[in-house]
Amino acid sequence: MKTAILALRALAFAMALVVVGYTAPVFAQQAPNPTAQSVNEQQLLDALRVGGVVGGRITIPDQHAATLIQPHGKDWRDFHQTTLWTIGGVSILGMLGLLVVFFLVRGRIRIEAGFSGRTVTRFGGVERFVHWLTAGCFIILALSGLNLTFGKALVAPLLGEGAFAFLAGWGKVAHNYLAFPFMIGTALMLVIWVKDNIPGKLDLEWLKVGGGLLKKGQHPPAPRFNAGQKGIFWIVIIGGVAMSFSGWHLLFPFEYGNTVADQQFWVTVHAVVAMVFIAVMLAHAYIGSVGMEGAYDAMGSGEVDENWAREHHSLWLAQEKKRAGLVPPQAVPAE
Repeated sequence: MKTAILALRALAFAMALVVVGYTAPVFAQQAPNPTAQSVNEQQLLDALRVGGVVGGRITIPDQHAATLIQPHGKDWRDFHQTTLWTIGGVSILGMLGLLVVFFLVRGRIRIEAGFSGRTVTRFGGVERFVHWLTAGCFIILALSGLNLTFGKALVAPLLGEGAFAFLAGWGKVAHNYLAFPFMIGTALMLVIWVKDNIPGKLDLEWLKVGGGLLKKGQHPPAPRFNAGQKGIFWIVIIGGVAMSFSGWHLLFPFEYGNTVADQQFWVTVHAVVAMVFIAVMLAHAYIGSVGMEGAYDAMGSGEVDENWAREHHSLWLAQEKKRAGLVPPQAVPAE
């Protein structure tokens, strides 16, 4: 009996040696080689440029989290760190440079006849509220957006990392929440002023002489809004819609079946439109404040001097006087 047991043990041991002998080379061949080309990062990225993203398996509901590598993100990052800086620098700094040159050459656009001392209502309270609601939100949105784009390189070294993190964090909160009143203000602007901003033949005459902005004594007749103001209006509406639509996708990512690539697209649209939008609004703010005498009163108190109105909006002034019953200028009512 003992002999049989010993024989079985010897047989089992021999079989084990045979199995190990055959399988050891297999295990050795399957062992990963950390220096093999298959794990070379650059070659992997080059291959992914053709094949798309690399994903894994997850158990959480958000399937977008399964994305492990998206090589197109590198191109998107390079765009934001190089091309977007060029677009922002050319548009914003270029506009500031043009405004400085314009001021040095033309100076402040004065009321040629001087202040008359008589005023006419230009904008009512509701119109001014809508304007400042939209403008105020836009200013904060612009500053916080520029900080997100350029702040790490330009602002952080000046404030320090802690202060910059605090500023950027609250700026992001303001950017997210003020987007909604900006959208509402843009929509209200369209409803209130679209009827006065339809392009017409008089706009061509205004454009031919630059609206009297380039040379003194050339003030073409204009209705309530001249060609320049109409252009600003439509830029605000079109730009506001583009910013709102792209911003909505950023506020609610992946809500509409968007992929990571889609989000990168909307971020790019949002950023590029913002740079051009900010540049145009700088010109608008300049003309409406220090660039033109008497212009700020239109959105400040709502009352403008009659001589200012006669020089820049003569047709509108005549219409307002007619509406008032052709009363003498001295009796034009003012709020």
